[in-house]
Amino acid sequence: MNYFKTLLAYTLLVFITTSIHSQDTQKEMTTWQMIKYDGASIYKGVKHTYTQPFRWKEKDWATFGGIVAGTATLLALDEPANEYFVKQGEDIPSGIREVSFRFGKPLLNYGLTTSVYALGLITKNEKIRKTGVLLIASATAGGLLQTMSKTLVGRARPLTDEGNLSFRFWSSEAGYHSFPSGHTILSFTTAYAIGKQFKNPYLKGGIYAIGLLSPVSRLWSGAHWLTDVVLGLAISVIVVDGIDNYLNRTERYAHNNKKNKIRWNLKLGAGQIGIVGQF
Repeated sequence: MNYFKTLLAYTLLVFITTSIHSQDTQKEMTTWQMIKYDGASIYKGVKHTYTQPFRWKEKDWATFGGIVAGTATLLALDEPANEYFVKQGEDIPSGIREVSFRFGKPLLNYGLTTSVYALGLITKNEKIRKTGVLLIASATAGGLLQTMSKTLVGRARPLTDEGNLSFRFWSSEAGYHSFPSGHTILSFTTAYAIGKQFKNPYLKGGIYAIGLLSPVSRLWSGAHWLTDVVLGLAISVIVVDGIDNYLNRTERYAHNNKKNKIRWNLKLGAGQIGIVGQF
């Protein structure tokens, strides 16, 4: 529990520190103008997610086919994986289980994403604002997708004891809302979007590890099948990358296109930790 809080707090501190050099990119905009501009960016990012398949090329369809084929292949591992993870979950400390569960809940997730955006808005820091926009747009796009998919597919959860191929299409019952994992999409979408802002592999790994806690916890508790979680991870990466690429390609935020005089990086080593600026 304490490790989770410390790593999350340190991640935000480093993020703020490494963003200082882009702080004055849009100072001429008022707070209300920034809110309207960022709101439009969120809307366009979500819209881009749902219209992107109409623009897919051969490579994109090949990736989609690979995800579908991979998910289908993993169906054979669903039941043995469920048995294995549920047994492991019996030994997991209650504190870790609670944190893992909460991190994938919409209330906490949106509290974190809006806090990042609010920080960027208050400080007029374009890089943090853009990250907040990416977080909110990705969580919204992924959240809507998983909500619709769960109801449409109506897959039975492991806890129903009906097997991994039991479906009740258009079911309103929570026991048949297994596919895909909503906790996985929300938690890893947040971790992946934040992790993309750093180059240091150790910091990225720590952030991604936090994002994976919630997906694994859903396997420990028997709430989801392995394929629910794996597909949720794939959706998270696709949604975040798609919106991030859209924001960069349309140049809605200028800090990615400006040559900075100083590049800040986190340095970790034997007995050393700190921020290093490269001229």
